[in-house]
Amino acid sequence: MTEKKTDEREGDADDAKAKPSPHWYQKKSTLIGLLALTAVVSGGLAALLVNISERRVEGKFAQQRLVAVTENDTDPEKWGRNWPAQYDSYKQTALRTATKYGGHGGSETLPAQKIERDPWLARMFQGYAFSIDYRDRRGHAFMLHDQEQTKRLSKPQSGSCLHCHASVMPLYRELGGGDAMKGFEKSYEFSYQQLNQKLHDLGHAHPVSCVDCHDPGTMQLRVTRPGFLVGIAALAQSKAPVPAIPSIERWREAGRKGKYDPNEDATRNELRSFVCGQCHVEYYCATAMPLTFPWGNGLTVEDTEKFWDEAKLKNGERFFDYKHAETGAAILKAQHPEFEVWSQGTHARAGVSCSDCHMPYMRQGASKVSDHWVRSPLLNVNRACQSCHRADEKELLARVDAIQNRNHELLQRGGKAIVALIDGIVAAKGAGASETQLEPALELQRRAQWRLDFIAAENSMGFHAPQETARVLAGAIDYARQGEVVAMRWSSAAAPSAPEIEGDAGANDASTADVEAK
Repeated sequence: MTEKKTDEREGDADDAKAKPSPHWYQKKSTLIGLLALTAVVSGGLAALLVNISERRVEGKFAQQRLVAVTENDTDPEKWGRNWPAQYDSYKQTALRTATKYGGHGGSETLPAQKIERDPWLARMFQGYAFSIDYRDRRGHAFMLHDQEQTKRLSKPQSGSCLHCHASVMPLYRELGGGDAMKGFEKSYEFSYQQLNQKLHDLGHAHPVSCVDCHDPGTMQLRVTRPGFLVGIAALAQSKAPVPAIPSIERWREAGRKGKYDPNEDATRNELRSFVCGQCHVEYYCATAMPLTFPWGNGLTVEDTEKFWDEAKLKNGERFFDYKHAETGAAILKAQHPEFEVWSQGTHARAGVSCSDCHMPYMRQGASKVSDHWVRSPLLNVNRACQSCHRADEKELLARVDAIQNRNHELLQRGGKAIVALIDGIVAAKGAGASETQLEPALELQRRAQWRLDFIAAENSMGFHAPQETARVLAGAIDYARQGEVVAMRWSSAAAPSAPEIEGDAGANDASTADVEAK
């Protein structure tokens, strides 16, 4: 009996060994899990397809126009009804922004005075309205308001100044009987107050607006400012190298047919800088002649200086912006040559436009739009810088800080040098030196101030072209110290022979390299 039971147990054990356990895919729990996973994946794919479909619909209707806009619609609010994302970011230009060396200090309604922070600026501008009022900049939303409020208007100012501070094209067409270029050429004949009143009377008293950079029919970028159109055509006709503007090189190689027209010949990427270069440039803006971009010889500090040196006023005198009140030197006043300095830098040569850094792309739903909150890329490193530079934000900011600190130190050294030159000339005049005897020193003051102001007035604190700005500031300091030495000699008992003025190191224009003093 016992043996029989034992045999039965052994048989059951053998049956158990013979019957295999189910595979993982045969388990009920596994099948339930797979069904659940399939449902989740299917739901996710369905949601993705729905999202893609919605985004395609959004993209298709992203630019549906609610109102018609024309060449005479200068109020950005109307354009904002069609393009709300761009308009919302544009309105942010009314917000206060500041970096270490840029932006606006002082109160929200009254930017700080540059001439109080750097007194050498006021000394350099003696005899010119900038010695009265020269403040930090504010955003684009304030460009017309701040110009209307400046104390510089206590001195005669030309209507030409509205070229870059207002949505002025309808006013030009009004002045020119429908021809904007003719109206532009007449604008310098009006006082600022007269032309500003006409602007208000016509209902176009707005800062630079959408219509100034976009075709209202197609929304394509375009250049509208006559000053830029004339200036860039003159640059194209010159022999100056322009590696930052390949379309000019192609136009030249094709035989220089007709006149270079940025709206026909430039690439879209170039236009993303040209629309900024309509205003962020050096130009003459006063009552002696129409507003002029000095690009006939090129874009460098020497090229533009040569242009002005060869220009004549109506009375036949060599061009100057003002006579220095203390020394009598015929001075050139630089405006804000961001475009010129940018063109000499590595970013420009690499095809990086102004908009890439100051108006980087951002995502709005299914649409990719340019951020119209025009501001320093230092305030927007992720989108402005890290789309190209794969480095930590702190590292990128540190690199910029080093460049700007060095430029600022050179700028301050230049300020001290120019003050020493002015003091030296004043002392020499006190010792009896005539203007003719001091002509070499006065010429050196003109050269030194032009270079120093070229960088001081440019708003990147050297970042747009670090090596170029350092070179220009070195030249400014050198010319100032040369002039100081000349003036000091005239203060001595024996007047020296006139020295030879040494040229700029690295200048690409040999005609300005070695000029003998008269």
